Amino acid sequence: MIKILIVEDEKPISDLIAFNLSANNYVCTQAYDGLTAANLIEEHTYDLILLDIMLPEIDGYELLEYIKPLNIPVIFITAKGALEDRVKGLTQGAEDYIVKPFQVVELLARVNVVLRRFNKTSSILEFEDITINTETLTASKSGQTLDLTPKEFELLTLLVRNVNITLFRENIYETIWENDYYGDTRTLDLHIQRLRKKTGLGHQLKTVYRVGYRLETSDKAN
Repeated sequence: MIKILIVEDEKPISDLIAFNLSANNYVCTQAYDGLTAANLIEEHTYDLILLDIMLPEIDGYELLEYIKPLNIPVIFITAKGALEDRVKGLTQGAEDYIVKPFQVVELLARVNVVLRRFNKTSSILEFEDITINTETLTASKSGQTLDLTPKEFELLTLLVRNVNITLFRENIYETIWENDYYGDTRTLDLHIQRLRKKTGLGHQLKTVYRVGYRLETSDKAN
């Protein structure tokens, strides 16, 4: 499993990040100041660190200098959105820089990109009784192989990577079919219909009227 350290002193933001990353099969540890984070980094191994800049005890820039020799990728998440702040963060060694407030779907996308860049993505994704193997391009439900077409597999993987997040039709279409979206959703809608039937996720794979689709966990779907 991919292990992510969240270093954020605002607990509601930290909890929001942890909740969404955990729902997407990441193992999260939270630290609320730079000194605690430094101690955790010394004692444990992480695949990615999400790092605020303005922190108690040790700020994000100082902590980044400590992290760099360990070759752990860092994404700054901060309210400091000025161009000079972005440039400073990236030139000092951060892999990416996200300004608050941010959309969760953007955070997940950037996390995925950085993990792929460092070859740290997990090949196994799980959603309740469904298991996806992105190396063998196979999926199963309760141990039984699902007979999915390549596009259905890609669509299921995208939805599982973004659990409880509404995905816009145009973004789904452009991601899966790699074509510009011109407003025709028939191809996507047909694949969603087939995916619901094959996976038994009919009540959890929600249609968001005039927006797109959202895969929900059982506790939210009921």
